[in-house]
Amino acid sequence: MYQSPTSLTDNQTVLDALNRCVAACELCATACLQEEHVQHMVGCIAIDRDCADICALTARLVARGSVHAKHIMRECIEVCQLCQNECAKHNDPHCQQCAAACKACVEACRAWNS
Repeated sequence: MYQSPTSLTDNQTVLDALNRCVAACELCATACLQEEHVQHMVGCIAIDRDCADICALTARLVARGSVHAKHIMRECIEVCQLCQNECAKHNDPHCQQCAAACKACVEACRAWNS
């Protein structure tokens, strides 16, 4: 069962934040794989990948007006917070950029889901 999608402009802020988060997480995971001591980045890489996937799924559900978007959005917020926390532990610019994108995504998702 699907709801009629709202206008794209109504969802643009959250869609932009979700898509920026996907890109930041993918970039971070790829950059972490290039690190000299990659074994220290395993947790970061894993949560980056999970976060990118849940954000991409959430964006698709929001865009199509799925009744499941709000439910999945709650999980997305949780995963983004975990990713933000993990990336914030690392001083690498790509991790800091990812943490910032995750934080912005959490804020946009909370605003949309309220």
